Amino acid sequence: MTTAIAAFTTYETSVADAFDRIRADTALADQDAVLIKPNLVTADLFPVTTSPRCCGAIIDYVRACNPRAQIVIAEGTGDPAYDKMQIFEALGYTRLAAEKNIRLIDLNEEEVVRLENRSCKRFPEFHMPEIALSHFIVSVPVLKAHTLCGFTGTMKNMMGFAPPAHYSGSGWNKAAFHKNLQAAIFDLNRYRHADLTLMDASVGMPDSHLGGRRCDPPVGELLAGDDPVETDRAAAGRLGLDWQKIGHLQKNFPA
Repeated sequence: MTTAIAAFTTYETSVADAFDRIRADTALADQDAVLIKPNLVTADLFPVTTSPRCCGAIIDYVRACNPRAQIVIAEGTGDPAYDKMQIFEALGYTRLAAEKNIRLIDLNEEEVVRLENRSCKRFPEFHMPEIALSHFIVSVPVLKAHTLCGFTGTMKNMMGFAPPAHYSGSGWNKAAFHKNLQAAIFDLNRYRHADLTLMDASVGMPDSHLGGRRCDPPVGELLAGDDPVETDRAAAGRLGLDWQKIGHLQKNFPA
């Protein structure tokens, strides 16, 4: 598999098109437990955050490939005003969960395990929610620039797995994680990265991850891939960004 790009028409059509291009059905067919990880950084609607309609189409695709898979949607938002499942209600995910009969999980409250990798200079140890290790992860970011690290994609989306009990500060759930942010993103992904990515680039935000103007015309694409570095590099180009100038995209993961 590699990164594939599908023209966006509807989520129901284009999610399946993008995943089929990378034969995601083959990877999903063997999974007992699938975790869908949207980007719900704050309570603003799409394109600041992942549309529940996009995740709904992913649920349908997974079930078509593997009816026995247990599917959850999980996020650990950085916004302390929307802790303890409130972010799901604010963005329409509570309704989606009821419609699709799936469970929602607040990663900020999950049990964690302590992992070590002394070759990771920023995080020689990391406290990871256990569920990240037991589930196949489908990351569902939206295409956005980022005011601190240049670009936010599937690698940055994994920050939802950084529990506030260990990585908060300054009144925000993930504040401590943002020290030396490029290295923090890369090290986190060395501990655990997404198994599949569906990047919603149907619109795109070229200035900021929390608001501002939208791409005009809209990018009009969905990107799918199984290599987070390569998928993010391709996505960054959709915003006219040079991935070689974005710290966490400059290296591949060690073999």
